[in-house]
Amino acid sequence: MNISGIIKLINETKEYGSNGFKKRELVVTTQEQYPQNILVEFIQDRCEILDSFNVGEFVKIDINLRGREWVNKEGETKYFNSIQGWRIEKTQNQTEGNLPPIPDDIDIKADDSADTDDLPF
Repeated sequence: MNISGIIKLINETKEYGSNGFKKRELVVTTQEQYPQNILVEFIQDRCEILDSFNVGEFVKIDINLRGREWVNKEGETKYFNSIQGWRIEKTQNQTEGNLPPIPDDIDIKADDSADTDDLPF
């Protein structure tokens, strides 16, 4: 899976606990009718990937959806989801990237045949 959009925020790497677990979060704003701010986590050795990216850049992020189950003190089961990024690359804005290039060798001229229309209506 992947998501695309403009980088809104890149947090610093945070370490948790004594086991050396590292996490770095990025927020990407999707470019659709109703833009969404999506939080993507990069963990462990993937944290450094974000060093070469800046806020405002258009990117495509390859992600994995993760889910986990947790039982609280009252015995109630809760479920949590997270989005983990494992690869990110700079891309062009999607609307710009989907337009084909205009060939250099095409000579575009005005159509002079407007008055010679042979349509019956």
